[in-house]
Amino acid sequence: MLRAFGRSSPLWHLDWVLLGAMVTLGCVGGLLTWSATVHRQDAAGGDPYSYLKRHMLNLVLGLVLCLALAFLGHRRLRGYAPVLYGASLLFLATVLTPLASTINGAHSWIVLGGGFSLQPSEFVKPALVVMLAALLAEDRETRRGSVPGGRQTLIALALLAVPALVIMASHELGTSLVLAAITAGLLFLSGVPARLLALLAGAAAAVVVAVLGLHLLSAYQINRFAAFADPHLDPSGVGYNTHQARIAIGSGGLLGQGLFHGFQTSGGFVPEQQTDFVFTVAGEELGFLGAGAVIALLGLVLWRSLAIARRAEDLFATLLAGGVVCWLTFQSFENIGMTLGIMPVAGIPLPFVSYGGSSMFAVCAAMGILQGVHADTRRPRSG
Repeated sequence: MLRAFGRSSPLWHLDWVLLGAMVTLGCVGGLLTWSATVHRQDAAGGDPYSYLKRHMLNLVLGLVLCLALAFLGHRRLRGYAPVLYGASLLFLATVLTPLASTINGAHSWIVLGGGFSLQPSEFVKPALVVMLAALLAEDRETRRGSVPGGRQTLIALALLAVPALVIMASHELGTSLVLAAITAGLLFLSGVPARLLALLAGAAAAVVVAVLGLHLLSAYQINRFAAFADPHLDPSGVGYNTHQARIAIGSGGLLGQGLFHGFQTSGGFVPEQQTDFVFTVAGEELGFLGAGAVIALLGLVLWRSLAIARRAEDLFATLLAGGVVCWLTFQSFENIGMTLGIMPVAGIPLPFVSYGGSSMFAVCAAMGILQGVHADTRRPRSG
């Protein structure tokens, strides 16, 4: 007990700005979720506070997970990297069993009952960050002065490919893109030669062409890309989501229509507005200034994360923090971008803000990893 609260405890060396930004985003997400669902009591079992209560419960549980990982520290976490990665794959494999359910076209959910469900693919994100950071750091440390070569790059791609193929088989393209962004970012940060990165970029482009040419995407995924390519395509059909999202954000103006008073939101015109399209609630009801504040808070999280990466004392810690930055940057840009029509709809949540336990636990785990790195750099050394 004394050790847990002593001067060397991570509790005294947390990044409180990062923690505050995270909690604030979670609370804002609770309000936006509440506004998006309060008029849909049929979906909430007649309780207008149902989604709000579950969102805040997810945030509290996520904070517990964050602090647990901060106490564990990044050095001890490194030893568990293969275990965490393997456990995430085993959990992910459940989507290939009868236990999984299909929600919004993705066969990637484990329904627990009582309004709760888990999405195993979300837990692959922090596990992949830890595993890749451990792999790439170990190679640099054992061969000082060297950079990861073809062998390490192929191993990293294999670590990406195994979960990505399972996730794509369950028609969940968005998470596969996030995992690819994490891998690409960590390969770059670890010092992989530019010519090898260019070769990988060419190979990735060839894979995209092959996927499209062989018609490996589902019909609803193809429709999403078609709606992105042509914003005016079938606004009452395949382009409905993006069309309604732009109407909602555009109608907010500078100051918004007021929380709980958005016409598009209260009318339920934007599908999945408490999850993937939660940013449209901010745009419509809080206006340009409110939506900008959400983006600013996300920017604050990324800035503090970059600062932790810059001050990290070893390569593994730097890659850990850098991987989290790549993950949250891509996911935030994609989520907000798809509501604005500048990115295709990929079905990924807005970190800390969107409703969903799995996504909340995953990003809170990422914050715990960062807090562990930060605490290790600030903890006084003995001797």
